[in-house]
Amino acid sequence: MNFTKMHGLGNDFIVVEGESKLPANAAELAEQLCNRFFGIGADGLVYILPSEKADFRMRIMNSDGSEAEQCGNAIRCVSKYVYDNGLTDKENITIETLGAGVQQVQLKVVDGKVESVRVDMGQPILNGLQVPTTVDANPVINHSIEVDGREFHFTAVSMGNPHCVIYVDDAVNFDLNTWGPKLEVHPLFPRKINVEFVTVRSRDFTDMRVWERGAGPTLACGTGACATVVSSVLNGFTDRTATVSLKGGDLLIEWNEADNHVYMTGPASEVYRGTL
Repeated sequence: MNFTKMHGLGNDFIVVEGESKLPANAAELAEQLCNRFFGIGADGLVYILPSEKADFRMRIMNSDGSEAEQCGNAIRCVSKYVYDNGLTDKENITIETLGAGVQQVQLKVVDGKVESVRVDMGQPILNGLQVPTTVDANPVINHSIEVDGREFHFTAVSMGNPHCVIYVDDAVNFDLNTWGPKLEVHPLFPRKINVEFVTVRSRDFTDMRVWERGAGPTLACGTGACATVVSSVLNGFTDRTATVSLKGGDLLIEWNEADNHVYMTGPASEVYRGTL
């Protein structure tokens, strides 16, 4: 199996192209290959597959073997891969995802290589039961949640995958490893949850750290950045266009008022190639 190691702001993936469908042992492979001590090491295993609805199809296996419905950093990596490797010569492409349907992608090409990617991430889902949470409200804003005697307040957003956004005084130094895994599996979230801890710095800038469902702490989360801006607008903290600063770098997010779609712009990088 040939693979390419790629990352979007440090959120790293093993990218595989050439399969006709998702292998039956994809979950087992993800656990083995994503192991950072006994495998290649990555947050996820990503397959680029044929699609009947779009130019390409993307399937993402988390490092724990579970499947992710969508991933903003992975879709940028896939977009760069297909163009840089000559699978398409179009600078506007479509990619089919499991949880968010077909997404429109614009490529910024410099000297024949993709430098940055702008993705139409679609409309956010704000109905609590559809995110899903067990909270029957639309939207779910500043809702109380208690873990081990500590109370937090979250806003729920789905970008094709579920997120809860929690505002804290210092996201950069927040104790992610203590509270992230406990919130991920809280009974309020029937399919588990991605957790974003956020500090708003200005109307157009936030710090964010993420605990990803099925992967744990990662350097960046594209859908989480989108959920952060949507949540921050709903709470009156930011404007509709804002930079989200993650541990691995910054993403520009716009929640467009005209079409209600969220647009994410950021880089993707190839690290190396190998054969198993």
